[in-house]
Amino acid sequence: MIWIITKYLATAFVVVLVSELAKRSDRVGSLVASLPLVTLLTLIWLYLEKQPDEKLANHARYTFWYVVPTLPMFLVFPWLLHRWGFLLSLAGCIVVTIVCFILWALVARWFGIELL
Repeated sequence: MIWIITKYLATAFVVVLVSELAKRSDRVGSLVASLPLVTLLTLIWLYLEKQPDEKLANHARYTFWYVVPTLPMFLVFPWLLHRWGFLLSLAGCIVVTIVCFILWALVARWFGIELL
């Protein structure tokens, strides 16, 4: 139980750190947010929990394929924010990301990569 609490606290620390940095500096907050900190923490947790190397490798590999279709959201959100407001922009970005993910999964399938 202490291990799970430690994992939660360390992971929550990263999220709070990013939000606090973003309040002080758009660039620094965005830089830290763009780092694959959640993936790195996940790989560390899996490693410390003695998961097989293949599990770690698969996690890293699939993370790459799942990140790509989320990238358009970072361009769409600022554009929508001034037009629709915050909540509708988030909703729009969710729709854009889902559409991009479905299209990306279809493209990946051509290369023998099953994402769905």
